[in-house]
Amino acid sequence: MIYIGTRRVGQNVWARMVEAVLPNLQQVAPIWETGHQEHAFSGPMLSRWVVPQDDTNTMFIELRHVSETEGVTPAWWGDRTKMVPGGQLPADSYEAGQRQPGDYEAQVSQRPIAIHGLEHIGATDRGVMMFRNQTRRGIRAVQAGHDPTGLCRDTGAIIPTYCNDTVLRLPPDIDPAKDRQQMRETGRRLAEGYLKDPPLLASWRSLNPPAGHSFVVDQLMEAVGVST
Repeated sequence: MIYIGTRRVGQNVWARMVEAVLPNLQQVAPIWETGHQEHAFSGPMLSRWVVPQDDTNTMFIELRHVSETEGVTPAWWGDRTKMVPGGQLPADSYEAGQRQPGDYEAQVSQRPIAIHGLEHIGATDRGVMMFRNQTRRGIRAVQAGHDPTGLCRDTGAIIPTYCNDTVLRLPPDIDPAKDRQQMRETGRRLAEGYLKDPPLLASWRSLNPPAGHSFVVDQLMEAVGVST
């Protein structure tokens, strides 16, 4: 599953993609991205395995990705004494958690075991429902003696992943509604192109990281009528 979020930063469109690799791997795009500088597919900042311990407790196993190129990754990201920011731990006080809630508050506020019947599902919860349906299918598959979707038992297999930030120069449309539509279409076209031709898999094959505009980005810019 891939989440696609696009936002405008001046003359640029910043497309951010975060993914859930079933059954229990998450990949998160860099949180230090600003969208001010054009670049192609960047890859994830971390890979996180979410391992249930029982009905109410889960263990996180995280692998941080640190670039060997100086200046690409912030120094603090490679410091193993610092926890991952972004609300993964409880706030210093109840009031602080209420005023600036993070992921932790969003999760524990649903009770130790969430009661779905009390939820008020909206359009923005579409990804949550998709993930639950996929998880439910996986549980039923295991109960029937089959493997859940996404499980790979081949130790030599290279599994393509798609989590990334991509920043394109794409001037805004004078009509705000058309500009929002243009951003949505840009994010979707990028994702479709990456699914068809995974950049990280191509880089692994060539043993060289992607540089400059990728083939996917060039195709997209040609499609929307922007010269690169």
